[in-house]
Amino acid sequence: MISFIIPTKNEATVIEKILLCLSEYKGEKEIIISDGQSTDDTILIAKKYTNKIVEHKDSTRQTIAQGRNAGANIATGDYFVFLDADVYIPDIDLFFQKVESLFISNKNLVGLTVSIKVNKNQETFVDKIIFSTLNLFHLILNNYFKIGVAAGEFQMIRKDTFKKTNGYREDLVASEDYEFFKRIAKLGKTYFEKTLTIYHTGRRAHKIGWPRLLTEWMLNSLSLIFRKKAHSKEWKVIR
Repeated sequence: MISFIIPTKNEATVIEKILLCLSEYKGEKEIIISDGQSTDDTILIAKKYTNKIVEHKDSTRQTIAQGRNAGANIATGDYFVFLDADVYIPDIDLFFQKVESLFISNKNLVGLTVSIKVNKNQETFVDKIIFSTLNLFHLILNNYFKIGVAAGEFQMIRKDTFKKTNGYREDLVASEDYEFFKRIAKLGKTYFEKTLTIYHTGRRAHKIGWPRLLTEWMLNSLSLIFRKKAHSKEWKVIR
């Protein structure tokens, strides 16, 4: 069984698309929403598709890592699939037939990711260039250099691998997705499947601009490498 885990905060304008997509998946599944105190209709929409909803109750703001871990804590599937709320998976049954077959055929495979693109009706020329480069980067590092890297839009992990690592680092407000995949690569093989693609809105780059976003990515990556912590003090919500 696959546990789909989506951290949310005020995702009412986008979340129904992925929830409808996941609900149409014919394989055995559970859909888990881990909400960080949404003030819009996110929870109301989610309840149409799942009764597995975890709500953050603390007064402090929830990090994305905390949201993912909270969802994973109630997950019962053999595989955990972490998704962002604004993604879409085309041909979902064929998609997961392929990824499950990869896990079944390679017992050493602990984590998998795929190509990421911006929705065709929202994609800019710069989006194409940057995500093509990013996808190539992920392919080379995972499949050839054995270094685990993957963005949070799509990460699929074996349940037992997730449990061994204690999940995402909850103190990281940014780059928690890359840090986690790097850690699981020490337990087995991580893989980038170039023939599969998920789509998302590209909203952060479109809102704040690619120069600023690339700078934030670079600073957080370098800080994680040399200081073992994120550069960003807060990862601002973009809606």
